[in-house]
Amino acid sequence: MNYNLNKLADDKKKPSTIASLKRLLQLIANERRPLLLALIVILVNSGLNLLGPYLIGHTIDTYVVTKRYHGVLVFSAILLSMYLIVLLTSYLQTKLMGSVGQRLLFTLRNAIFNKLQQLPVAFFNQNKAGDLISRVNNDTDKLNQFFSQALTQFISSIATMTGAGIFLLVIHVELGLAALCPAAIILVFTKIISPWLKKKNAVNLKSVGGMSAEIQESLDNFKVIVAFNRRDYFRKRFDEANRANYRTAIQAGLANNIFLPVYSLFSSLAQLVVLTFGIYLISKGQFTVGLLVSYLAYCVSFYNPLRQLASLWSSFQVAMAGWDRISQILSLETNLTIIQKETSTMNNPVLEFKHVHFAYPGGKEILHDINFSLESGKTYALVGPTGGGKTTAASLMARLYDPTAGTVLLNGRDIRTFEAAERSQKIGFILQEPFLFSGTVKENILYGNPAYQDYSGEQLQELVQAKGLGELLSIFDGGLETQVSSNGDDLSLGLKQVIAFIRAVLRNPDVLILDEATANIDTVTEQLLEKILQQLPQETTLVIIAHRLNTIENADEIFFVNLGEVTRAGSFNEAVERLMHGKSAS
Repeated sequence: MNYNLNKLADDKKKPSTIASLKRLLQLIANERRPLLLALIVILVNSGLNLLGPYLIGHTIDTYVVTKRYHGVLVFSAILLSMYLIVLLTSYLQTKLMGSVGQRLLFTLRNAIFNKLQQLPVAFFNQNKAGDLISRVNNDTDKLNQFFSQALTQFISSIATMTGAGIFLLVIHVELGLAALCPAAIILVFTKIISPWLKKKNAVNLKSVGGMSAEIQESLDNFKVIVAFNRRDYFRKRFDEANRANYRTAIQAGLANNIFLPVYSLFSSLAQLVVLTFGIYLISKGQFTVGLLVSYLAYCVSFYNPLRQLASLWSSFQVAMAGWDRISQILSLETNLTIIQKETSTMNNPVLEFKHVHFAYPGGKEILHDINFSLESGKTYALVGPTGGGKTTAASLMARLYDPTAGTVLLNGRDIRTFEAAERSQKIGFILQEPFLFSGTVKENILYGNPAYQDYSGEQLQELVQAKGLGELLSIFDGGLETQVSSNGDDLSLGLKQVIAFIRAVLRNPDVLILDEATANIDTVTEQLLEKILQQLPQETTLVIIAHRLNTIENADEIFFVNLGEVTRAGSFNEAVERLMHGKSAS
């Protein structure tokens, strides 16, 4: 299954703005009450703002022209009270929508992170971590900014425009139609330009993700960069990503600002039409000065929000472009689904491959019609030249991937019938490059092991000793409380392997897979590991992937993996001979 987000974005038909907005509103369905309350507050605010010009016009025609100043004072007091209420409602709408925006940000980031936890390893192989981080941080923040800041102004502007348009038509139909004609042209212009604007912002967000990916790759491989003195290479790569982001940011910025001058032009044109036509009507005795003042105010109330909408619409398009990138992740489903549980017969091999084929997405087939079985309590070794398929076969054993054809059986059952928690309890996997979390050694060895999650330091120390892991733990100066930085960068690869080894052994798996687990460990520590492996429960099956021949010498059975085929190697000497021949052939 293809999980490449950029490829999916190119292949997939772009959803309409309305469709994107509907999906977003479904995600915040539990925010209906505060959104409704905010809408009421916004309408009250807009209504009072719209009532002001009418009262001012009425005051001019009724009290100013007739010099009845008592009425002017009364209506001035009424207007002051109204505008105080407007101030209060402005604060309430900002508070309500700000809270909605922050809760949306929290919900979105949780939803994305939880979705990422459900996706298979193939997804992370096909997408750069920097781009995913950009989607979690940058794209969600664009939505938060829109909901907490722009949406309030957006709704308020639309409400004010609608009310002002109604007042314009009610006061004088002909003058109102003349005032609203430029708005029709603006509407057509906006409809034509919006898809182009959204596309420019989507390209910019994609370039931001690409730059984040370049930065992360450079930082993750900084030691290699320094060792090979290739700062120039990564500097060039970053410069290219930065220039690409600069170009797309300029284009997006120009696109986002195209509305403002156009809206301003038509707003000024509308006011000119109102002023000219209004003076003509006054000269004919069909209009009053107070109504003309009110009318000009309503014209401003109609077109000023339009100018605000020019920038708000750009913000909306940015938010929708971000939402499209977010929804790509949320719409994905893992291809490692759990199928219906089936019954298994007794005395089955602990692990079995039946006519297994495998190919990575978009690549050629790596394993061809593989058939073999592993018995409980035995030690098996997978040997062969680099690229032969050893790690791929081990990954299928742990169900990091599913075969493209054939079946992998665990205890006589299709491995796809096991829930993830049950499967990971039965199968331990020590990778070539183990991943560690920032924290302590204790926290790292208990990761994903609920059986000992509540153990105190003393209890865990006793357990480690009982498992024969005490000598390994003594390698760390601080024991269980030794601090580990992010991904264990302050530890050697050998020490990271030791932590991963302890973590796997404490789970008591039925099958323990060691993928070059001792490749970066000194001889003394390797002897300790071998001693501990000999003390594992008799029913534990060991699968060892190794290039160093001494690590497979005591294996009960050796499989030779090369050119996508897995065959029994026979004796140790035969395996050595085939391995050397395979290397020379490759």
